[in-house]
Amino acid sequence: MEAYEARELKAVAQTNIADDMCQLVGNTPLLRLGRFGEGLPGEIVGKLESHNPGASVKDRIALAMIESAEAEGKIEPGKTIIVEATSGNTGIGLAWVASVKGYKIILCMPKSMSIERRKLLMALGAELVLTDADEGMEGAIDQAKLLIESLPNAWCPEQFNNPANPEMHRRTTAEEIWRDAGGKVDIFVAGVGTGGTLTGAGSRLKELNPDIKVVAVEPETSAVLSGGEGGPHMIQGIGAGFIPKVYNADIVDEVMTVSNDEAMSASRQLAT
Repeated sequence: MEAYEARELKAVAQTNIADDMCQLVGNTPLLRLGRFGEGLPGEIVGKLESHNPGASVKDRIALAMIESAEAEGKIEPGKTIIVEATSGNTGIGLAWVASVKGYKIILCMPKSMSIERRKLLMALGAELVLTDADEGMEGAIDQAKLLIESLPNAWCPEQFNNPANPEMHRRTTAEEIWRDAGGKVDIFVAGVGTGGTLTGAGSRLKELNPDIKVVAVEPETSAVLSGGEGGPHMIQGIGAGFIPKVYNADIVDEVMTVSNDEAMSASRQLAT
């Protein structure tokens, strides 16, 4: 009996083995943030995108943009050089996906990005080009454009403009949230970097329930979505300093700004 059960367990385990890391992107869990939402009339639930292979939501769009370009015949492993401007997490996603699929990758990013982030990207095989911190993401994007023009066989995913970005969130992130929450979603909140998560997941959730409110979050000192000017801040991954092409303001019900101190305090509270 014990031997039989062992064989059964082995057979079940084999059905859950991924062929490569790309198959492990998505289907991240939801977590009820009980203490964080104490005193509020509803529940706050977080989606743990850290369960993706590269530990962030950006793995989704990295995979989507590369596989979309492959399907369209725009890029080929071993020949194409991927060049992108990134504030960190998209670079991590692109770097490991590029490594799995056999692409060389060059990433342009502001010098303000953390040393730890840079070391991780280099460990994943990416070549880094650092740009002036005062120029923000726009400076990194300009540098990426120069590299694209000068390098043969170079291709840029253009995460801020690529429709595969929000489409991935429509097809996966939104559907996972709706499924795992049992359709009980009242408000969807997301920070805006490229705008892909908010636009893609938000638009699909509104299709599933038009009463759902979509809330965009941006740094207080770079509140371009609120009509202000771009500026430096300490919240990595959001607040690029300009309004991205993939961002769809029509589906947004409210834009909230957050200060550096508020963001850091909330991060520490969530970690305890």
